[in-house]
Amino acid sequence: MTTGRYNRRRFLKQSSAAGLGTFAIFASTVQGRVVSPNERIHVAIVGIRGRGALHATGFAKRADCRVTYLADPDTRLFGTTASPGYMRFTDPAVAKLPRVEAVAKLQGRPPKAVEDLRRALDDRSVDAICVATPDHWHALATVWGCQAGKHVYVEKPISHTPWEGRKMVEAARKYNRVVQGGTQSRSAPYLHRAKEYIASGKLGEVHMVRVYDQKKWGNVEPKPDEPTPSGLNWDLWNGPAPEHPYNFNYWEHWNHYWRYSGGDIINDSIHQIDLARWLTGVDYPKSVYSTGGRWSEEGDFETPDTQVATYEFDKMLMLFEMTLYTPYMILADQKLRDGDIFPHWPQNSSRIEIFGTKGLMIVGRHGGGWQVFGRPKSRKPVVVAQEYGRWSDDEHKDDFFDAIRNNRRPNADIEEAHRSTLLSQFANISYRLGGKKLVVDRELERFTNCEEANRMLKREYRSKYVIPDAV
Repeated sequence: MTTGRYNRRRFLKQSSAAGLGTFAIFASTVQGRVVSPNERIHVAIVGIRGRGALHATGFAKRADCRVTYLADPDTRLFGTTASPGYMRFTDPAVAKLPRVEAVAKLQGRPPKAVEDLRRALDDRSVDAICVATPDHWHALATVWGCQAGKHVYVEKPISHTPWEGRKMVEAARKYNRVVQGGTQSRSAPYLHRAKEYIASGKLGEVHMVRVYDQKKWGNVEPKPDEPTPSGLNWDLWNGPAPEHPYNFNYWEHWNHYWRYSGGDIINDSIHQIDLARWLTGVDYPKSVYSTGGRWSEEGDFETPDTQVATYEFDKMLMLFEMTLYTPYMILADQKLRDGDIFPHWPQNSSRIEIFGTKGLMIVGRHGGGWQVFGRPKSRKPVVVAQEYGRWSDDEHKDDFFDAIRNNRRPNADIEEAHRSTLLSQFANISYRLGGKKLVVDRELERFTNCEEANRMLKREYRSKYVIPDAV
């Protein structure tokens, strides 16, 4: 163990013993206090094309953090700016800078840029990694991180298969690592108060929840396999997925192919599904049924653009509805997320409707706020309770760092993230089996009525990228 690493560990332990909790530590850091290098948590960002580019600048701007590595098999990214889709979330002063330069501008020194994340894992000065790769790499990177003694912030969905998720939980517990899932809503103060409102009984008994994902996301034409572009290590990018020559659609649109992801029910909707499960306090479903299809636009994508799933819990049904051909459904923009504005709920693309015996609560993720509606009067809506929301990305990082410092479970602990991800994965298994109703064994995380479904709980791995049975 290096002296520098020992000093940081000792500081974190002493801070906890001295009673320096979340408010004592982060009230000073967010106000720009200059901190000692021994206080900083050193982070490696794994995957920097999209969401990872935002994480790189988000971590780098913190006074209590230093981004020491950017890791990506596509080395072309080191000298390019963040993708346009994420620039709107980034400080304008750094949004158009190359990734390495943007991090250097924010923290005063550049990170190391490496192709293989194992270079960062081998560095004992790295305390934590942030995994923002495509979905098929999340589990292996997390397990490797825990085995290397790193804490892990892993983006949603945390795994590609149910078996992988359980191995991630086992690795976190075995190596006593903090592993935080990237469902930021669990760190939003306005949503904690929504949960308190439900728990207080003011909404009454909840027997029905509806979860929505409605937007416009079209299809693409098939493309032939081709030589791998210079600067991209395709074998490493493909990682645990089945071997296949480079194909632009796989690289650019991986979200919609079963080998890499599971469509939008797991790519984006996991935010709403996790939030709905957390707010209502349910755990494993008793049964899952899902159906739908790819009906709107012909093309190369495999996953559905229309999907419905029904989850049966004790005395409660959760319904999920997805449409990817509905441009009139609007995702809350950043001005709404950070302002005192409620969405127009009927056309909000990511709302949750919670039906209680005393009222209806409609909730927006990522800053959309929440409102509770009672019985209308004079044909006009009656709002009995409400709260505006705020985007909680920084608060989720606060929680991750505080969990590391105080050796506690974070708000989106890997166990909770895994159980929520199971809902999307179970629905996809039902969908791929033609709408088979699956009965869930919660103790074994398997199905009691379908061995074909059980065979889909795990995937085969390529020899260089195996998650072992014993992590």
